[in-house]
Amino acid sequence: MKLKICGMKFKDNIEAVASLQPDFLGFIFYDKSARNFDSIIPDIPTSIKKVGVFVDETLETVKEKIEKYNLQAVQLHGQESPEFCAAIDHVEVIKVFSIKDEFNFEVLQPYEAVCDYFLFDTKGKLPGGNGFTFNWNVLKNYPSTKPYFLSGGIGLYEIEKIKEFKESPASNYCYAIDVNSKFEIEPGLKNIEKLKKFITQLSFRT
Repeated sequence: MKLKICGMKFKDNIEAVASLQPDFLGFIFYDKSARNFDSIIPDIPTSIKKVGVFVDETLETVKEKIEKYNLQAVQLHGQESPEFCAAIDHVEVIKVFSIKDEFNFEVLQPYEAVCDYFLFDTKGKLPGGNGFTFNWNVLKNYPSTKPYFLSGGIGLYEIEKIKEFKESPASNYCYAIDVNSKFEIEPGLKNIEKLKKFITQLSFRT
């Protein structure tokens, strides 16, 4: 599995996190988020994909941010339509779906042909960053072969749970683990030592 660290905000911290060589770094472009990014992304290794996170943003703005920040992927966290996803080209598209205790997987079907990945997050008051996990057993019924990101309240206390999940059929198409709020000192500022421990114990490629 690959690793995505989301909600990056501060230059020095971005560089420190990048030194851990995650596969993806996420930058949130949503002005209602405490992690909203409006700065300059420092030079980071080209092996790390820069992901822009958007919530019901205009297509024009998404494309503008892709160009400005040289993003390699976009993560769509709102009610974006399949047509909206299809209109984004030259970068990978990650479409987010929120889950609590159950989920109607039929809603994925229209997005199959227009997204590169799905991301399953916890349904909460906010579009991400809620700090708690959903019932991963729901993914036993995942009907697709589309690779997906597992997100939502994942921290050090979930290490054993992730190890168990990796051994289950539900994880067959789990492409990456996505972490954010459980590794923060404050919104957007990541705890490097906690991230190191997480990466080491789960044997992510570093």
